[in-house]
Amino acid sequence: MAANKAALPIMIQGTHSDAGKSIIVTALCRIFAQDGYHTAPFKSQNMALNSYITLDGKEIGRSQGIQAEAAGVIATTDMNPILIKPTRDHEAQVVVHGKPLKNMEAKSYRSDYYETAKAIIQSSYQNLASSYERIVIEGAGSPAEVNLNDRELVNMSIAKMADAPVVLVGDIDKGGVFASLVGTLQLLSQDERDRIIGVIINKFRGDLSLLEPGLTWFEEYTGKPVLGVIPFINDLVIEAEDSLSLNNYSIHKNQDKELDIAVIHYPRISNFTDIDPLHYETDCHVRLVENVRQLEQPDVILLPGSKNTIEDLMFLKERGLDQAILKAHQNGAIIFGICGGYQMLGDMIEDPYQVESNTHEIKGLGLLPIHTILTKEKITIRSKGTVEVSGEKLDVTGYEIHMGKTTCLTHVSPFIQLKDGVDGSKNQEETCIGTYFHGIFHNDEFRWSFLKNLRWKKGLKPDILREAYEDRQENDFNRLAEEVRAAIDISQLNQKIEQFAKRKRENR
Repeated sequence: MAANKAALPIMIQGTHSDAGKSIIVTALCRIFAQDGYHTAPFKSQNMALNSYITLDGKEIGRSQGIQAEAAGVIATTDMNPILIKPTRDHEAQVVVHGKPLKNMEAKSYRSDYYETAKAIIQSSYQNLASSYERIVIEGAGSPAEVNLNDRELVNMSIAKMADAPVVLVGDIDKGGVFASLVGTLQLLSQDERDRIIGVIINKFRGDLSLLEPGLTWFEEYTGKPVLGVIPFINDLVIEAEDSLSLNNYSIHKNQDKELDIAVIHYPRISNFTDIDPLHYETDCHVRLVENVRQLEQPDVILLPGSKNTIEDLMFLKERGLDQAILKAHQNGAIIFGICGGYQMLGDMIEDPYQVESNTHEIKGLGLLPIHTILTKEKITIRSKGTVEVSGEKLDVTGYEIHMGKTTCLTHVSPFIQLKDGVDGSKNQEETCIGTYFHGIFHNDEFRWSFLKNLRWKKGLKPDILREAYEDRQENDFNRLAEEVRAAIDISQLNQKIEQFAKRKRENR
């Protein structure tokens, strides 16, 4: 079925995962919006444990939510109709239009659900195509996965469905960029190669003149133009989706930073962008911890969300991290759990319906008198309330994504006061805190108060100059757009998009 003629799509594909597709789509969403085009992002099928909650309480890939923000539009599930969230090896939860469908194995998904998924994707794209002038489509992994291409739903099949031209992105920072670009092109069919209107080389460091002979060679060898070379852009406050971005975090303590925050990095970590606002605070060193040796004695131990809380808790126990966390807490470390991390802080987690694993119950860390039962129904909602920090009441917002109900076994102070209830728990000394609110540290006033108290506890000057996270992200959307404009001739790109659309219309 043909897409609306008013919508001009462009698709960004990469030679591999983490080539920079998401960030380039984000840049183009902001650029097209700046230039007056009503623009939407689109990713047909996304595999990620970092998600975003739309205004109507639906779950989509986090990158599509952030890209919609960059475009200045409201995120909807049409922008990412299918989200796949790995729960264990060979199995994932399939989320369709923001709601969980069921858990499937990869083989079953490809063999039994393929045609249904294809129809859902096509319908969503057509909804966007009837409402927007530009659609920036993001691929996944590589279009040259020859073992999967007969039934893929995220790369060239989507380019064909949308009749979209394709820009291929290669990451020069990892090395071998020309080999990966040329190899990808050679593994595509002629029809697929014809869709590629050019390539972008991403994450370049150094003197561009030294790269120019390679660019000339590439264009002569492949016949495809290099549309631009985007420099490596440091410290962008634009949230990532791919867990590969966690490689940017260190495991070692930075002695130059006054506050040491250790984040437990279990195998099924989810919504890890919860830690990003802390990472960009000038006095905080945020590091990932996978074993006892790395933990040391931090100021804060943060247990983030998990897509498989029971198995990730087992991971802690198998590595002795559970006991190391308890010891660090006794020695003064503040423990802060978010979602699955909150559930781990309690006395017990039960999974009577085997939602996450074959283990029916497991003892928690015992730091809070709470009990969690995993349920079949998934809660996805944006929430708001008030939190009290050292006698000061602050408004906070967040979003919840969990399949579990947590109850208090004895009297314990709630962490957040909601309009019609409470969320989370904290001990009397406020040295152990748990909440279902993802994005809690995105609340500037709360984050600043939390860090101010931490500095006071350490005998440091309490108040230092800090920047609002949302303001910095908005500024970085514009900084990203400026950098990409400088690297790519946007008028040439627009011309190529329009020429491709015209050629396709003439050939129909």
